[in-house]
Amino acid sequence: MKCHIGIVLSLALLVAVPVQAAGNAAEGEKKSGVCIACHGPNGNSLNPIWPKLAGQGEYYMVKQLADFKSGARKDPLMGAQAVGLSPQDMANLAAYFSKQTISPGTTDNDKLTLGQRIYRGGNKEKGIVACLSCHGPTGAGNPAAKFPAIGSQQSAYTVKAMKDFRSGARSNDQNKIMRDIASRMNDKEIEAVASYVAGLH
Repeated sequence: MKCHIGIVLSLALLVAVPVQAAGNAAEGEKKSGVCIACHGPNGNSLNPIWPKLAGQGEYYMVKQLADFKSGARKDPLMGAQAVGLSPQDMANLAAYFSKQTISPGTTDNDKLTLGQRIYRGGNKEKGIVACLSCHGPTGAGNPAAKFPAIGSQQSAYTVKAMKDFRSGARSNDQNKIMRDIASRMNDKEIEAVASYVAGLH
């Protein structure tokens, strides 16, 4: 009986996990010209409001592109860019950008103490779990669990993302994890964590 249940659960997991096409980094590089106009050379954006893509996990990038295309994640610029991409295009772009090296960022000294405290220890009183529990001590993420890399990310972009999760403007997070966490954080806490994350590498 136990064996039977194990087989059924295994099959259910196979059905539940979407299959992602294998990406070709060389093909992704050929298609990346439009992306670098905003996201910068090798995926290192120069505009602080646009995210760095360099070194990001492939699954995460493919999911975001698919969500922009479907409307599950809303952004006028990215929605227009993603609409013409095939699943293979998305996989190729993700393969290319995942292999690039992210440029290091910096943390504002006046935000360091609070940002570090929340990132590394959370806030028990407010029910905020430590960010490193999902994103790792250096912000490298957890590709196996499909949690994104956030170390060295643009601080302004991270602030926007967190506030969008808090307001519900963005709702494509796994199991509402980020919406739940962001809803417990005030602006000062969000800005401190975003600044701390920018300096992680």
